[in-house]
Amino acid sequence: MTVTPTGTHISGVLHERRRFEPPEQFAARARLHAEQLAALHERARQDYLGFWRELAVSQLNWHKPFSITLDEREAPNYRWFCDGELNVSHECLDVQIIAGRGEKAAIRFEAETGEVRRISYRELYLQVCQLANALKSLGVRAGDRVVIYLPLVPEAIVAMQACARIGAIHSVVFGGFSALALRERIADAGACLVITADGGRRAGQIVQLKAAVDSALAERCESVRNVIVLRHAGNPIPMQADRDLWWQPLCEAQSPRCEPQWVPAEHPLFLLHTSGSTGRPKGIQHSSAGYLLNVKLTCQWVFDLREEDVFWCTADVGWVTGHSYVCYGPLANGATIVMYEGAPTYPDGGRFWKICQDHGVTILYTAPTAIRALMRLGDEIPARYDLSSLRLLGSVGEPINPEAWMWYHRVIGGGRCPIVDTWWQTETGAIMISPVPGVTATKPGSCTLPLPGVFADILDEAGEPVRRPEAGGYLVITKPWPSLARTIWGDNERYLNTYWRRFDGRCYLAGDGAYRDQDGYFWIVGRIDDVLNVSGHRLGTMEIESALVAHVRVAEAAVVGRPHEIKGEGILAFVVCRGARPGDADVDAIAQELRDWVAAQLSPIARPDEIRFADALPKTRSGKIMRRLLRAIGRNEPLTQDVSTLENPGIVAQLRGERAAGTP
Repeated sequence: MTVTPTGTHISGVLHERRRFEPPEQFAARARLHAEQLAALHERARQDYLGFWRELAVSQLNWHKPFSITLDEREAPNYRWFCDGELNVSHECLDVQIIAGRGEKAAIRFEAETGEVRRISYRELYLQVCQLANALKSLGVRAGDRVVIYLPLVPEAIVAMQACARIGAIHSVVFGGFSALALRERIADAGACLVITADGGRRAGQIVQLKAAVDSALAERCESVRNVIVLRHAGNPIPMQADRDLWWQPLCEAQSPRCEPQWVPAEHPLFLLHTSGSTGRPKGIQHSSAGYLLNVKLTCQWVFDLREEDVFWCTADVGWVTGHSYVCYGPLANGATIVMYEGAPTYPDGGRFWKICQDHGVTILYTAPTAIRALMRLGDEIPARYDLSSLRLLGSVGEPINPEAWMWYHRVIGGGRCPIVDTWWQTETGAIMISPVPGVTATKPGSCTLPLPGVFADILDEAGEPVRRPEAGGYLVITKPWPSLARTIWGDNERYLNTYWRRFDGRCYLAGDGAYRDQDGYFWIVGRIDDVLNVSGHRLGTMEIESALVAHVRVAEAAVVGRPHEIKGEGILAFVVCRGARPGDADVDAIAQELRDWVAAQLSPIARPDEIRFADALPKTRSGKIMRRLLRAIGRNEPLTQDVSTLENPGIVAQLRGERAAGTP
C-alpha cells in the first residue's frame, strides 16, 4: 500500500473492507426503515427550514409557539425558534407524567458499594421541584449560573433539572477535576451557588469533593453566596456556617411543587467548559429548545429508543455525553436510564457486564477507551454474564479502532447487535454522523453517514471540497442546526475565531480531520492538531493507533508527533502491551516488530520513529487520553497541564523516565 503526498490533504491509509448489514430481526422492528430515512433526508434537502420547523412543532411542547424558525441576522451566531417559549425540565418530567409514565422508572442507580435505587418519574419530579424551590429560597433566579460538582449519582440529574426548571444556567464540572480547575470554571461562569457532595466513590476510595470546593472558593470566587452539600459518602467535612447548607434538610423543608419558569427558546440551558487537560477552558453555551430538539430526535434515530428499553450511557454528567444522553435526551423520550457511580473494573473487570445483566440493559453506549480497557482483560470475563438483554451497542468520544469494534460486536453483542459509532462534539450538542441501526450497513471504525438535516463536507486547505475517495481534509458542517453551540461564554470573538473564520464564516469547522471512502462513508482520523505532517504526508494519528492495537501484543496505543530535523515531524507511539510490560532484553525487538507491523499494515511512511512502553496511558477518570500531556512528554517540554484529573498520576513519571526503544 502506498500513500500519495497531497500537500493540502490528509491521507487516508486505513482501509477496512469488512461490512455488516443490519440484522434482519432488528431491522424489522426498527423505528426508522430505509424509505423513512430517505424521506427525512430528502425533506431536509428540499426545504431545510421546513424540515426543522415541522420537527420542532411535533417533538416539543411549546408554552408559546414560535413563528421564526431560524434567525440569521447575526450569523454565524444563529438563533432557532427564538420567539417561542418552553421549559426543558417540563419536557423531561411533567410531560412524561401526563403521558402516564409517572410510576415508570426514570433512573436505575447502582453505587460502587452495590447499593441500588429505583427512582420513578413522579419521584424524580418531586425531588427536582424541592431542590428548585430551595434554589429560589436562596435567591437564585433565571439567568443566574449554578456550578454542579457532584459524583455520578441521581442527585446530579436532580440538580441539572432543578436549574432548568427555574431558568438558572447550570455549569457541571466533572467530579474528577482539581480545585484549581473547579475555581477556573466557577470564576468564568460568575456562579452564585455551588452544589456538591461531601465525597464521591471511585475504585474503593473516597474522592474529597467538598474539600476541593473549599479550596476553590478560597480565592477569585467572590460571586458564590452559598454551597449546597449532599451527604453521600459519609466522610467528615467542615461546614462554613454563613455559606454551606446540607442538601437533605434544605430540600425536605420545601414544597414538592414548583411551576416551571417558561423561558425563550434561546435562553441558555447550560455552560460546559472544555477540559483543562486540552488547553485553556472555554465555556460552551447551549440554548434550551434547539439543544433539546436534537438530543431528543437522535435518541429516536440513532438508538432506536422504545418504551421498554433500559438505556445505559456510561458517561459522567460532567461531559456533554452525560448531558445529552443521560440527563436530557432519554428523559425527554420517557426512557429508563441506568447510572453507575464507580470505576468500570471495581471490584473486578466484570462490573460493567454484571450491571448489564442485573439491570437488563438493552442499549449500551460507552467509549472506545473503556472498550479497549475491558477487551484487554480477555473474553472469559464477559462470558460469565448473561448479556442477552442487549440489542444495540454504541460508541462515543473518539474514533473506535476496528479491532475494538470487532471485539465489541463479537464478544459483547454476540454478533447480533448493531453498533452505532457516533461522531459529535461538545459544540454540536448532539450526534451528527452515525449509522441508523435498522438501515445503515456498518464498517468497523467508520461513523458512516450524516443524520437527516446534517450537511457535512470535507474541505482542503484552500476551502475547496475534497471529492477524491480516501483523500481527506477538514471536517465541516455547511448548514446550521438547532443544537449548535451559540457562543463561548463571555468570549464571542473566540467562538468566531475557533469555529467559523477559518473558511470565512461559510461553515462550522469541527477541528477534526476526516476522509470519505468509495461509499461516501466518513472516517475520522483525529483532531487536526493531532494530524502529523511526515515528509509532506498528512497522516491521522488514529489510523496509526488502530494499526498498533490490531497487533496481538498491543492492548492500547497513543500516537503523537514531535519535531524531526529531516521529516519535519516524527511519529512517537506510546504502547501498553497485553500482559506484562516488555523487559529490557525484549524491548527493542518488540518495538521493531511493531514498527514493521505498522509499515506493513498502513505504509512505510506511517512507521513510528520511536515506541515507548508503559503500564498504562495517561487518562482522565472519564477515560480520555491526555494527548497534550503525551506531546509535552515526547518533546521534553515542561508539563503545564493539570494532572490532578489523571486516573493514575504516577504514570507520568514512568512515561518520562522510560528509555527510548525502537529508534532506527
